[in-house]
Amino acid sequence: MINLHGPQGAVDAGSRDAAEPLPPHAVWIDLNDPSAEEAQRIEDGTGIRVPSRKALSEVENSSRLRRLKNGFSLSTPMITFDKVDSLLMPLGFVLTKDRLVTVRFHEMRAFAEVRKRIDSGDDRGTTSTEIFLLLVEELVDSLADALEEMGADLDALSTRIFDFDVRAKSGGDEARTKSPTPRRRDLALRRILRGIGRRGKALGKIRSSLLGLERIVPFVAGECEHLLGAEQVPRFEAVRRDIASLDEFEIRLSENVQFLLDATLGLISIEQNNTFRVLTVVSVVGVPPTLIASMYGMNFKHMPELDWLYGYPYGLSLIAISALVPILFFRLRGWF
Repeated sequence: MINLHGPQGAVDAGSRDAAEPLPPHAVWIDLNDPSAEEAQRIEDGTGIRVPSRKALSEVENSSRLRRLKNGFSLSTPMITFDKVDSLLMPLGFVLTKDRLVTVRFHEMRAFAEVRKRIDSGDDRGTTSTEIFLLLVEELVDSLADALEEMGADLDALSTRIFDFDVRAKSGGDEARTKSPTPRRRDLALRRILRGIGRRGKALGKIRSSLLGLERIVPFVAGECEHLLGAEQVPRFEAVRRDIASLDEFEIRLSENVQFLLDATLGLISIEQNNTFRVLTVVSVVGVPPTLIASMYGMNFKHMPELDWLYGYPYGLSLIAISALVPILFFRLRGWF
């Protein structure tokens, strides 16, 4: 889909006839998942070669930041900001003196916000560099919002992890009887682990997006200095500082994710130890009664207890006592 914007706002929206020329005052040409015909139309109307998705997905720095005959070709991976399962999609810019061509493959809030600001007259996108700067500022703002939301999610996960068993430990017998079953505890830990994994993956994608913008901003500020207005140079520097601060924030969040992952794995290890502890207690409790029962189950001809009137109750009592003694011992030691 093709969206065209000029200094006064949108001049065209959607797909048009390929034979119809582009408006000369269209400064910003936004291509959202363009078809081959749409890309060819832009190339014929502007002389700007529209990069393909494969070209925008190149990872080497020389492919992401390239000088063209009449401008610059820039690309970066950008997170889709999908809460369920975010993805990295390529985002491309072709910046010339008169036009800005953007190539993307998913809806982005930053682009919608810039279009709204231009249409409402809050910001006059009179030049290609001005619109590019507005887009970069909005992208950085979107990444900052995503990191802030990620920080809140990690705080909530931290509360769930470190208060996981607090009621069962502090509420006495009543709370202990209401504590979740092992199956529910296992399910809760699995959910926490999946939540940490999703946020760790999202942080990695945000990091890739920040790294791409971190390369683009100084490159444009340095190489396109002759195209920038006097008021735009300090704005590029402010964006660069914002990206640097977001980098530091992302590093702290990544460290927090690793810390929460270690804590969750520690809880899982404790749960496993509790299971083995129960099995150990059961096996130890069962050994003495088994030994006594096997002794009195031997078929010898002369066994004194066979002639006792209370031999059978005596044997049962001995078996019961031999099972109760280990139970009391482990109970006093706090094993369960």
